[in-house]
Amino acid sequence: MRTMLRISALLLMVSLVGCSALNPWSSSKDKLKPLELPPLTQTAVNLKTLWHVSVGKSEPYVLTPAVAGGSVFVAAADGALSRFDNGKEVWRIATDQTISGGVGSDGKVVVVGTPKGEILAFDAASGKSLWKAATGTEILSVPAVSADLVIVRGSDSRIEAFEVAGGKRRWVYQRSTPALTLRSNVGVAVLPGGVAAGFPGGKLVLISLANGAQLWEAAVAMPKGATELERVTDITSSPVAGGDNICAVAYQGRVTCFSVSNGNQLWSRDISSMGGLDADDKAVYVSADQGAVLAFDISNGFNLWKQDKLANRRLSRPLIIGDAVLVADNLGIVHALNRQNGAFAARLNTEEDSPIAAEPQRMAHGIVVQTLSGAVYALSVE
Repeated sequence: MRTMLRISALLLMVSLVGCSALNPWSSSKDKLKPLELPPLTQTAVNLKTLWHVSVGKSEPYVLTPAVAGGSVFVAAADGALSRFDNGKEVWRIATDQTISGGVGSDGKVVVVGTPKGEILAFDAASGKSLWKAATGTEILSVPAVSADLVIVRGSDSRIEAFEVAGGKRRWVYQRSTPALTLRSNVGVAVLPGGVAAGFPGGKLVLISLANGAQLWEAAVAMPKGATELERVTDITSSPVAGGDNICAVAYQGRVTCFSVSNGNQLWSRDISSMGGLDADDKAVYVSADQGAVLAFDISNGFNLWKQDKLANRRLSRPLIIGDAVLVADNLGIVHALNRQNGAFAARLNTEEDSPIAAEPQRMAHGIVVQTLSGAVYALSVE
């Protein structure tokens, strides 16, 4: 298993300071053959396509769509940016720049990032350009739009806040990172009064939304191993809050939950994940790197269930929708698992033969997924 992790890390490694980067999604196929899926004898969940469109490829980037105000906003690497309402295109614009960071929106403003470190803001109703701002570093993550701020994370882990009205920089948060890290499109999670962000080296930080000051820092996982490669312990997915807890998971590390108020650790379990996790006030659901989905009691970390029939599929972050936990894979398939026991409840094949690398996004009674080839699917979950 350790050898497999080393091989996977070499394939996924991106950021060697001073060296060129390798995109972990540059190939649509894993070298390890995905485990054959068991047949579905019955479906406990009705998973169906409401609409789908093609918007243009996101490769070599991972572009996450945004769902806000009943609209879906999507981008392509060539600079196209679009708004869809119920599958109907409301507007499409050419930003005339490469887009490398996914779409952020609150339904009023739409924001994307570029490889040159520029933040581009547009009016959500019309697509009209509002402002642009410079960060000085490549933007790979989804900008978070909250209240009067746009929170942007750069590829160097610098986090900056810009005013929605005009794009003036409000504050900057920066910290040192290890020499060897994974390239990822991880963003931030905006909580009431704070911005939660995971960092290389396994650290989770809560930052003041008002001024960018650090409120607390906690260790999700500690680097371990004899080599720099073995010691890579990066948080490559956004933390999530469930009840009064906040949880995060690290590659070659652990899933750990903390108190939101002070950062005190509540529990921790060994697991490696690049896909990420989701949580509610009862459980935490994690996509493990080897292809399992696990559920833990959010209060004490007790293992509730494990679904291990999705091996070698590069699973996305799981997403809780009603009585199901949905997860997408690198073959363009969306799997619905029973929320109570992890059993397969339904599956839908987008038939795109392209990875769903971006995080699935919640919409009313369903989800939106985007493949690397640029196909966007809105799925209902009943």
